[in-house]
Amino acid sequence: MALGKNTKFYETPNHPFQGERIAEEGDLLSRYGLANKEELWRAQSELRDYRREARRLIGEAQGDTEAAEDAGQEFLSRLKRIGVLDDGDSLDDVLSLDETDILERRLQTVAYRNGLGNTPKQARQFIVHGHITVDGARVGAPSYKIEVAEEDLIEFDETSPLADDLHPERAEGQ
Repeated sequence: MALGKNTKFYETPNHPFQGERIAEEGDLLSRYGLANKEELWRAQSELRDYRREARRLIGEAQGDTEAAEDAGQEFLSRLKRIGVLDDGDSLDDVLSLDETDILERRLQTVAYRNGLGNTPKQARQFIVHGHITVDGARVGAPSYKIEVAEEDLIEFDETSPLADDLHPERAEGQ
């Protein structure tokens, strides 16, 4: 077996058969229109990485939060740019995030919240089929992380039949 690059970007749960966790995952899958649990696990792993980095920065500063924030300025500004943190948030706030904060920044969720789909699943379908653009560029990945600056630049592709306000799949008043 050749050792290569790890292509798995998520960790599966340690105990696969826990009814309560399975029910929570099912709720998140339907609420955010995710295709499968792998997408949820990727968000959880991304969150785990953010928390790990925040703990590392705080640990290196030996609990001095101001020094840790100075050292982690780039890390914090990235989280603020993608909208996971608000402007006034600090490293301590990174530790209190949960996976819904990550899932809310997906193109699929933002497109649905902006009214480009009647349901999260429909928004996902529009993205995968190439009907949605971000700043004029077609994006086919529902998991694409939307930066705060891009939020108002999500729209239907002008060549898409869905760009017509009278298209039957468009909700009233979109």
